Amino acid sequence: MKAAILFEPRSELRIEDVTVSKPGPHEVLIRTAATGVCRSDLHFVDGAYPHAMPCIPGHEAAGIVEQVGSEVRALRPGDAVITCLSAYCGECEFCVTGRLSLCLGAATRRGKGEPPRLTLTADGSVVNQMLNLSAYAEQMLVHEHACVAINPDMPLDRACVIGCAVTTGAGAVFNAARLTPGETVAVIGCGGIGLAAVNAARIAGAGRIIALDPVPEKRALAEKLGATDSFDPSADGTAGTVIELTRGGVHHAIEAVGRPASGDLAVKLLRRGGTATILGMMPLDHKVGLSAMDLLGSKKLQGALMGDNRFPVDIPRLVDFYMRGMLDLDSIIAERVPLADINHAFDRLRQGDATRSVVVYQ
Repeated sequence: MKAAILFEPRSELRIEDVTVSKPGPHEVLIRTAATGVCRSDLHFVDGAYPHAMPCIPGHEAAGIVEQVGSEVRALRPGDAVITCLSAYCGECEFCVTGRLSLCLGAATRRGKGEPPRLTLTADGSVVNQMLNLSAYAEQMLVHEHACVAINPDMPLDRACVIGCAVTTGAGAVFNAARLTPGETVAVIGCGGIGLAAVNAARIAGAGRIIALDPVPEKRALAEKLGATDSFDPSADGTAGTVIELTRGGVHHAIEAVGRPASGDLAVKLLRRGGTATILGMMPLDHKVGLSAMDLLGSKKLQGALMGDNRFPVDIPRLVDFYMRGMLDLDSIIAERVPLADINHAFDRLRQGDATRSVVVYQ
């Protein structure tokens, strides 16, 4: 198969031939249909987060099952699936207490002494799998607990963005914030994750949804997806305007971009008793905090890895929201490109003026 390989940080991905192993007992071989280009991948490509090299990035994908291992029971060839990096073992403390997204997933990867899932066809050397998936490739070999079957009528070029952006953004609203109808929410950063949070807040019945992004086109798109108000967070006085508009601050602030200033703004916008939820991948040495007065005002700060998802349940529901016209995925996708244009898609992501690029495979 063809795959986009990162051989070293801060370099372009190269399209190479990769050999895929046969599925083990609990593994699934998927023919990739579409892969979203997510900012999380960019953190690894640009060297902000470490990873073993060479590797195939990509973690937001949808496709069709081609083969299943001998012990796989919930999936069969021909199933349409969405993958998720939150591969879960089903046995650890996090899994048995319903916090699947926190599972470290060691049991879902091949162990020492087992053949690798991916190797370079040219010389047989190991290609590391990123985030349990490695989705910038024509095929994926994953553990059965890293994907879920979906409605076969769901368009796969839209389905792929559910695997990360929508699961994370909507999960922040439904699972982490547990937004109550009528509450106010501010979403900071209107990329794929932020726009999904805006859309989910509308579905959840938020009283006021405030979108904050420096790019006018993204603010306009947020309003299309349900934002009642939108502002440029870099403009003077924006925080004060939002606090005045909401009569003391928002009930929920969701940070969806991963910049230190955005985390600080999320805390600043809270009313007494409000909760800030950080979704973005901040610089590894950065800290977001609450002041003594924030604590006295019962303000809360939390992370929500992948939206605190339970993806085997959450993803089919999100697909259903799309099929019923409640979840707008079409507006989130800015362009569809072939695998050969993956570096172009990353360049657009670095510019920060587009929403989601999706790689499609022929």
